[in-house]
Amino acid sequence: MNALGFNMAAEVPQNPLIPPIPELVIGLVAFFIVFGFLAKKLLPNINKVLEERRTLIEGRMEEAEANQAEAQQVLADYRAQLADARHEAARLRQEAQEQGATLIAEMRAEGQRQREEIIAAGHAQIEADRKQAAQALRQDVGKLAVDLAGKLVGESLEDHARQSRTIDRFLDDVEAKAASDATKAEAGR
Repeated sequence: MNALGFNMAAEVPQNPLIPPIPELVIGLVAFFIVFGFLAKKLLPNINKVLEERRTLIEGRMEEAEANQAEAQQVLADYRAQLADARHEAARLRQEAQEQGATLIAEMRAEGQRQREEIIAAGHAQIEADRKQAAQALRQDVGKLAVDLAGKLVGESLEDHARQSRTIDRFLDDVEAKAASDATKAEAGR
């Protein structure tokens, strides 16, 4: 023994990283008891919760995949309907253009027919007015000619039948002369 009362032979330098064997044995036994308790009581609950979560996640993934497939189908249907609607709109637009062109052609033909009727009616009216004016002019010219001839001859030419024949003969000669002048003028061109 030394002066301090410690036995030198009993004092073996001990490594602070290696615990004494009895503490190590007690620690290992306590660890296995706690581990066994946890494995028996908590591990089944943990596994159960993990399995439920895995099942829930798988279910949600399957549901998401089903929703995505349904969304793809709806999108494809929408695109098909949109394409059909575009084709239908194009067909309706084409029909409307064709109907419009047909209607315009019909309206033009009707307008042309009405214009020709109006022109024909106008020509007929002008011809009737010309004949009426020519008749009125014949009567006026005839009366003036009879009055003038009566003044020149100094007698009354009141015989209407004779007046009419004289006037008609005079006007026919004037018309024939005008027609022959017009024919000569056209031949000279």
